[in-house]
Amino acid sequence: MINMRNRVAIVTGGAMGMGNGCARKLAEAGAKVYLIDRSNLVAAAAQDMREAGLNANHVQVDITDQESLTSAYDGIAAESGRLDVLVNAAGVGDSRMFLDVDDAHYKKVIDVNVRGTWNSCRAAVPHMLSNKHGRIINFGSISGPIVADPGWTVYALSKGAIFGFTKALASEFAGQNILVNAILPGSMDTPMMRAAAADTNPADPQSVIDEIAAAVPLKRLGTIDDAGNLALFLASDLASYLTGQAIVLDGAFTLAEYQSGGLEAPAETPALVN
Repeated sequence: MINMRNRVAIVTGGAMGMGNGCARKLAEAGAKVYLIDRSNLVAAAAQDMREAGLNANHVQVDITDQESLTSAYDGIAAESGRLDVLVNAAGVGDSRMFLDVDDAHYKKVIDVNVRGTWNSCRAAVPHMLSNKHGRIINFGSISGPIVADPGWTVYALSKGAIFGFTKALASEFAGQNILVNAILPGSMDTPMMRAAAADTNPADPQSVIDEIAAAVPLKRLGTIDDAGNLALFLASDLASYLTGQAIVLDGAFTLAEYQSGGLEAPAETPALVN
């Protein structure tokens, strides 16, 4: 069993979805966890974890606000005496064809997915350097680095950036024992996925979910526990020789052998949104 006692972890996007799944798995392993989210739901999410006997705290802050985020992380480090793990799970995305993308849509996706991850790392790394220990897990996507779909140009741009950023950051801080890896989810059962399915077929969103699951070799969507278990491994000492990697979590959807067999993803693209 992985032991994260005496470790302090920050999880962005911790109010729901994969962020919440990661926070729970880290806390269940003994870590003191801080949920970071701009949503009002973050307080209730932390309370639910505490009621389950987990060491959970929260800070409601917008990750696109560098000054506020840095202040929050500084406060966490001062309160806890250290900062060991950072999981950047906050993200947004919705389908829009390239010529329909306006400045507001572009800014929203890039600000949260790219700038937010950058801000979070900038705020956390100085504390990890002080500890001479750190684990950073960035959430990317198979959309961008591996697959490409109509309607997801901005999202793919943002997640492609996370792919490259993770490798560069890992290279820069490997000598300081700060390990940086990325998780590239495929079709995950999250609020974002459910919203995309509802947009695709408002009358029967479950049929979209079922179609997506049928295109996955494992015949199901990934769960927030699947994401949390992988993040926990990457945060633990079991992954102490692993850095600069982008690990695909997609139930074998992107396996070349599977795709070459003539099986295709559904025509609609929420299958590729984590």
